[in-house]
Amino acid sequence: CTIEFYNFDLRPGGGFLSLLTNPAHHDCRCKSTFLEIKAPEKLVYTIAFADEQGNLLTSEQVGVNADWPSETVVTVTFEEQNGKTTVTLHQTVAESIAKRTGAHPSWLLMLDNLDQQLLVVQ
Repeated sequence: CTIEFYNFDLRPGGGFLSLLTNPAHHDCRCKSTFLEIKAPEKLVYTIAFADEQGNLLTSEQVGVNADWPSETVVTVTFEEQNGKTTVTLHQTVAESIAKRTGAHPSWLLMLDNLDQQLLVVQ
């Protein structure tokens, strides 16, 4: 599972366009808008399906499960505990749908990749 960013503007009202590739599932291009940035503890952003130019698309237009909403809100919190950071991620979609569509395992793979990259940096 990899993610490629085409643009990234880290400020409230800014956002990013990305391509998520998960070999076990289909590729997913997303457009996001940052709603809240509270450094160093919290990020809140929307995430929606998009085409290469960043035009928003519906779940049906990209051929994913019709139960998946066209836009969700992701909240990521970072909490220091005993010199380590605990990351908590919440996305506004039912966990059963996330597991069925591949979103749940994709998040886990991306977080595992982040963990490995941070270990290399240390």
